[in-house]
Amino acid sequence: SRRGKQFTTGNCWWWATSSNSKRSSNFNCQMKISKKTKKKSGWSPMHLLSMLISFLIGCMLCSVVMLHTHISQSHEEGVTPITAAKSTFVHPSASQVKVTGNKGLQGLRVLVALASFDFSQFPLLEEVLDSYQDVCVAGAKIDLYIHTVVPYTVALIDLLNARLSCEGMSITIAVQSPAVRLNLVDRHRDLFYEKIDDYDLFIYSEDDIKVSPTTIKAYLQETKSVEQLIGKSPAEDYNVGIVRYEYNYPPDIIIDDKTRHATENVTRVYWEHLWKPLFGKSIDVAPQPEVKRRYVAMQNHHQGMFMATSELLKAWKVRKGCDFDKIRQRPGKKDNPGQPTEGTQRVWMSSQMLHGGRHCNVQQLIPMKNFGQLTVWHLPNKNYRRVGKKGRIGGGAVENEFGTGNEKFVGPDASLPTEIELHLQMRKLYPMTSAGKYNGILMIDEIDRNRRLGRSFNMDQAKYFDLMKKRMDAYNAYVVRGGILGENDFKNWRWTLDDQ
Repeated sequence: SRRGKQFTTGNCWWWATSSNSKRSSNFNCQMKISKKTKKKSGWSPMHLLSMLISFLIGCMLCSVVMLHTHISQSHEEGVTPITAAKSTFVHPSASQVKVTGNKGLQGLRVLVALASFDFSQFPLLEEVLDSYQDVCVAGAKIDLYIHTVVPYTVALIDLLNARLSCEGMSITIAVQSPAVRLNLVDRHRDLFYEKIDDYDLFIYSEDDIKVSPTTIKAYLQETKSVEQLIGKSPAEDYNVGIVRYEYNYPPDIIIDDKTRHATENVTRVYWEHLWKPLFGKSIDVAPQPEVKRRYVAMQNHHQGMFMATSELLKAWKVRKGCDFDKIRQRPGKKDNPGQPTEGTQRVWMSSQMLHGGRHCNVQQLIPMKNFGQLTVWHLPNKNYRRVGKKGRIGGGAVENEFGTGNEKFVGPDASLPTEIELHLQMRKLYPMTSAGKYNGILMIDEIDRNRRLGRSFNMDQAKYFDLMKKRMDAYNAYVVRGGILGENDFKNWRWTLDDQ
């Protein structure tokens, strides 16, 4: 019923029709292939070569993708929590914990005890706590005890709860009687041996030493290396040690925008090991033939801390002449016992009892290959200034000036917002809701009330016990509320004793 007209253009043709005044067109193009243009079927050598090259490139790309996927999965395994086949978590012993590659410190159980008498070094303690949270983030389970003589305020505990929230890390503030004085550093020893089978690694430290995941990982690796080198049983004769450092900032200027060039030559210094030549007077190759090719030891082996596995602590307990589990006073002069002969009580408990030749006689070892991984920052960064002063390390004619403790200082500008100020305003404007059972920092009362404070503390005994009761009552109410601040906690946030 339709008629159209065909048009031809080259090798194509098209035709158009019209119907009911509506025009439409259909296009069809056919390539006319004459017999002259037809080619024989088959593959040329160049065609085959190009296909082979394409195949090889495809194989190479597939291999790269598969290798990348495998590496990514390996990295993910390094941060994935280890779960046992059963419903309960089974912790490996320290010798079984893998600390190589990207595994970090996964599964390691660590008990840390810090001696922190009062709040005089609290800014440093904050940094120390942050560093142990890094250890937790690296995969370890951290239970940390702060032995102190001053109870914390609820506001301060709430602030720390907000900051230190790594799952697998717990903090206990164990308040002792101020009457313990210098013997606060003893408190870790009973704690360690009471929990000897519950942890793989034990760390005692003063409250101003920054320990990183690298420090712990290096300690475990070197401890294992010593065992492999000489055998597990003789390894109790050794312990991997620590060297403290500070930064030698110019002591006579304040660093600001105009003087920051003065820090160009600032570097880490080992102020406790300054006798030269260093090798021979400050540091020696380990004397034992089996370890002397790989390890050195400091002639002054004071560390301010120590680390030990549960196996080593058990061995030192029964080691002849050691009795590492027994707390005792540092050696003193026969005619004047109050005068120490081998350092103060803190030096004795952290280092001298363990490494002293007349005591446990455990050889300190520090690896030559990665010496820097076993060095830790002494955060006060002040002791290097004593070097060369009269009566101090290195001696000298210049008097070492001491403060009286009663100095008045010009503080920074009062307009600077403090962390506690911001924290409390945030909690006031946007109150938290209880998640149920409290799961934050613990504060426990371990005060022996049979001991009188005497001259050991700058506070009347009755006033001190009243302060202790108020703060413990406030803390217990905070726990009952599920970790929610009460109205009085906002008012009584100051934690220093000067504000009481």
